[in-house]
Amino acid sequence: MEYVVEMLNIRKEFPGIVANDNITLTLRKGEIHALLGENGAGKSTLMGVLFGMYQPEKGQVKIRGKEVKIANPNVANRLGIGMVHQHFKLVDNFTVTENIILGSEPLKGITLDIDKAAKRIAELSKHYGLNVDPHAKIEDISVGMQQRVEIMKMLYREAEVLIFDEPTAVLTPSEIEELMKIMRNLIKEGKSIIIITHKLKEIKAVADRCTVIRRGKGIGTVNVAESSEASLAEMMVGRHVSFKVDKKESTPGEVVLKIDSVSAKNNRKVMGLKNFSLEVKAGEIVGIAGVEGNGQSELVETITGLRKMESGKIFLKGDDISNIPIYQRIEKGIGHIPEDRQKRGLVLDYTLESNMVLEVYKKPPFAKYGLLNGAAIRNYAKKILDNFDVRSGEGAASIARTLSGGNQQKAIIGREIELNPKLLIAVQPTRGLDVGSIEYIHKRLIEHRDKGNAVLLVSLELDEVLQLSDRIAIVNNGELIGVVNAKETNENEVGLMMAGVSKESSV
Repeated sequence: MEYVVEMLNIRKEFPGIVANDNITLTLRKGEIHALLGENGAGKSTLMGVLFGMYQPEKGQVKIRGKEVKIANPNVANRLGIGMVHQHFKLVDNFTVTENIILGSEPLKGITLDIDKAAKRIAELSKHYGLNVDPHAKIEDISVGMQQRVEIMKMLYREAEVLIFDEPTAVLTPSEIEELMKIMRNLIKEGKSIIIITHKLKEIKAVADRCTVIRRGKGIGTVNVAESSEASLAEMMVGRHVSFKVDKKESTPGEVVLKIDSVSAKNNRKVMGLKNFSLEVKAGEIVGIAGVEGNGQSELVETITGLRKMESGKIFLKGDDISNIPIYQRIEKGIGHIPEDRQKRGLVLDYTLESNMVLEVYKKPPFAKYGLLNGAAIRNYAKKILDNFDVRSGEGAASIARTLSGGNQQKAIIGREIELNPKLLIAVQPTRGLDVGSIEYIHKRLIEHRDKGNAVLLVSLELDEVLQLSDRIAIVNNGELIGVVNAKETNENEVGLMMAGVSKESSV
């Protein structure tokens, strides 16, 4: 059996943590190999070793049977290895072509030959069915398209081994299907793929084999066709995982959030939210269902104060909060788990303990006479991180940037729930989380509801919306299509409404 990649007994350590403890992974030519594990299990680190971002303390890497030392990503590129990172490495105000050729610019004499590159990119795009416009600016294209640019970067450099790190974490369901199609095309062309993920459905859909790692150790490699989702989940987490949300009937109380005919412009300065009205009561979870980009971001940003409204009013427990600043909204009891954890959720270069008190550092016991109380902040942060199983090398003193995406997410959720907000706005709360963590977060959101608080849930995972919500509001093109009771509807009906087909009897 010819292996394109062999990673044998790899050990990689960071201060205070063994990220990879004697792990072996092999990739056959023309296969899609899934690398599965919990948040912080060491998946990205292992692929970082293969891509030359880290040097292992022990172990060897063989490419096409020959042992190699991959000192940096340029060496990896020369060996035909490419990687699409979880958080894309693109320059926003450059064009697609400029991003793709960055670092391997084609020259005509001493000048840059952009036209030649754009032509080659257009050809590659057509050949692999990627549909990328070489002249578009990154800031003007969707996240799914940006990911295709990252794929194109690898193909432009003639990579034979393609590594995808959590490739579907930021995609809509239809973009995920497209990506799967693209992966199958790449395999037909003789490429070999390693996909880091913890979405079991996707592993079953595209992968041939799957290697599972848990807390830095290899658990085993299995044939996907012979494994069930439940058995993969158990290998990954080390215990049985329930995929069903367990919740009792809600008992809604008074109206906590009232949105009254709110309109707001989107980033392109056209109306992204149109005369939107909705109520969320104490003791209920209201889910927002819709294809990405149909007004969800504008809705969340007008409630939290991040975006100016053009018209309408927003009330929190009867108080008009339409024009008050963000910090006052937080004081009044709004918690926000944002869509983009790195841009809006954390200050990446602060420690975790500083991040855990961003909204409350001025209050006692964290501050007195304008001086911070380090011990109180540390204890508070430690409690949140322990409760939410946030794993990091140096505990609360870790810099936020050094955590895996899933652990960053758990830290934000812990911080927001700890404030016990009257209204918790949870946007994509389980994006990038493994099944064990998803189960725990769902439990905490239900608990928050059962304490008599209101939860507004925005998620692109339709089954998450259906399972967690008591009522579901469906949006299309910035308008409310209708509101249905979760237990009286199904995926098909909600899917039709998401496409703009309104239901006659809205609740």
